[in-house]
Amino acid sequence: QVQLVESGGGLVQTGGSLTLSCAASGRTFSRYAMGWFRQAPGKERAIVAAISRSGGRTDYADSVKGRFTISRDNAKNTVTLQMNNLKPEDTAVYYCAAVPTTGWVSIASRYDYWGQGTQVTVSS
Repeated sequence: QVQLVESGGGLVQTGGSLTLSCAASGRTFSRYAMGWFRQAPGKERAIVAAISRSGGRTDYADSVKGRFTISRDNAKNTVTLQMNNLKPEDTAVYYCAAVPTTGWVSIASRYDYWGQGTQVTVSS
């Protein structure tokens, strides 16, 4: 079992940057594929980025490709989402999620563990 805690959200202007971090408890973090999802008001939770257990494989939603970067540090039990050139449509609650599997997973229902979320607001 793993517990996830996100941090780093906040208010930023269009074109700005934020770095989200997700800290995981437990000693088996490297067994989990990780993902970042977001949910805007009135919308379904959607994949932002996913990363494999080793960090060697990543995947991104088309809307964030070239602007966001997901990475992980298995020694520190953390996964990070670097967000650059932010746009108002990036405004949402961002969630970190984990699933014990190989590869990367882009479907929210397949994830077993979720953080509490962190709010990102991009002003125009």
